[in-house]
Amino acid sequence: MAKFQKHVFVCQNERSADDPRGSCTARGAQAVLDAFKEKLVKAGFKRIVRPNKAGCLDQCAHGVCVVVYPDAVWYGGVKPADVDEIIERHIVGGLPVARLVIPDEQLTGLDPARRTKPDQPS
Repeated sequence: MAKFQKHVFVCQNERSADDPRGSCTARGAQAVLDAFKEKLVKAGFKRIVRPNKAGCLDQCAHGVCVVVYPDAVWYGGVKPADVDEIIERHIVGGLPVARLVIPDEQLTGLDPARRTKPDQPS
């Protein structure tokens, strides 16, 4: 059996309406996921590129958040209208959609090389 070439993870995290961070679900994540599912099949990527529901991707300030692996390209503020461009430019053409990419310095992850070791003070 062949492996998927790419996975498109769409955050589906939901928080209470009064949470100041908001949530991807409140910003339309389900519609974005549905668009990826429909348009990837129409583009001929069924069983080649897998659209996936994701829990919190920890990029709340940038929602709706989408990450494409194995490319490790993080997109923010994605709307259903952006899905065609992501498929055409990134999935087909190999070029991330620059206007939607979350810059590395704005991602909330921790660079493993910079993490504090247990025996070192932070």
